[in-house]
Amino acid sequence: MLEATKSQKSPEGEPLNPALAAESRIARVAVTVFPLLVVAAGIAGYLLPGTFKPMGVAVPFLLGIIMFCMGLTLTPPDFAAVAKRPWAVALGIVAHYVIMPGAGWLIAQALNLEPELAVGLILVGCAPSGTASNVMAFLAKGDVALSVAVASVSTLIAPIVTPLLVLFLAGSYLNIDAGSMVVDILNTVLLPVVAGLLARLFLKKLVDKVLPALPWASAVVISLIVAIVVAGSASKIVAAGGIVFLAVVLHNGFGLGLGYLAGKLGRLDDKARRALAFEVGMQNSGLAATLATAHFSPLAALPSAVFSLWHNISGAIVAAWLARRPLQDTPATQ
Repeated sequence: MLEATKSQKSPEGEPLNPALAAESRIARVAVTVFPLLVVAAGIAGYLLPGTFKPMGVAVPFLLGIIMFCMGLTLTPPDFAAVAKRPWAVALGIVAHYVIMPGAGWLIAQALNLEPELAVGLILVGCAPSGTASNVMAFLAKGDVALSVAVASVSTLIAPIVTPLLVLFLAGSYLNIDAGSMVVDILNTVLLPVVAGLLARLFLKKLVDKVLPALPWASAVVISLIVAIVVAGSASKIVAAGGIVFLAVVLHNGFGLGLGYLAGKLGRLDDKARRALAFEVGMQNSGLAATLATAHFSPLAALPSAVFSLWHNISGAIVAAWLARRPLQDTPATQ
C-alpha cells in the first residue's frame, strides 16, 4: 500500500509513500521478482504436493501476515483522502464490487465451468482490491492517493460485502455459509489490518525501519500460499489448468478495461482512470484462495492461484504501456 507524505515526490511533484521508500526496488518486486516467485512457487507446489499440501491449515495465518503488513503501510492521511474525494472513491468502490463479481459470474456461465471452479472464479471477483494495485498505479503515472483510498475502503468493507456477493452469485453452484465467511474475513483481514494500523501509530520509528522489507515479505508469503493451493489441486491441474487460465485472463482483462472506462464515464481525469483500472482489475487473490480452501475445496482455490500470478504480469504490462502514454487533460469531477 502507498501513503501520501511530504518527504518523497514523484516526477510530477506529487507526494509518495514511505512504504515504497526505495521505489525502484519495489517496482522490481512488482514487475519482475514477484511474478517469478509466484511461478516458482506454483511449480514447486505442483511437483512437490506432499511437501506443501499439509501446510494448508496455515493459509489463514499467512494471509493475516500479508494484511498486517498492509496495515503497517497505512496512516490517517490515507483515510482523509476519502473525505476529500468522496465521489471518486465511491465510484471506485462501486465499480470494483460490481464489475469483477459480475464478470466472474458471466465468464463462469459462458465457459460452463464446473461448480467448484465457477465458485472459485466468482470468489476472486468478490474479493477486495489487490495488495499490488497501488504499485501498479504508481508505475502507470496514475492517481496514487485515489488508489490507496479505494484499496483501503474496499478492504475494510470486505467482511460484509464479499460474503453477500458470493452468496448471491455463487449460491446456485454450491452451499455458501456466508456467516462463517464473515467471521473468517474479520479474523484474517480486518483484525490484522487494524493491528498493523495501531502498530504504525504507536511504534512509528520501529515500523519505519522495516517498511522497505514489507513488499518482499508479502511477495514471499503470497508465493507460499500459491504453492500450498497448487499442491492441494495438483492432481486436477492438467485437466482444469487451460480453462482456468482462459477464465482468469478474461476476468482480469475485463476488470482492467472496464475499470478505466468507469473512471471515464464518471468524468474523472486520466490519472484517476488509470488508478481505477488497477483497483478494479487487481484482486486480493490471497484472501480468495484462503476462503476457497476453507469453505470449498483446493480445486476451488485454483482460480485464485492462477489470478495471483496473472494479474501481476498483466498489471505490470499495462502499467508500462500507460506510463509511455501522455496523460490526457480532462476535467475531473471530485
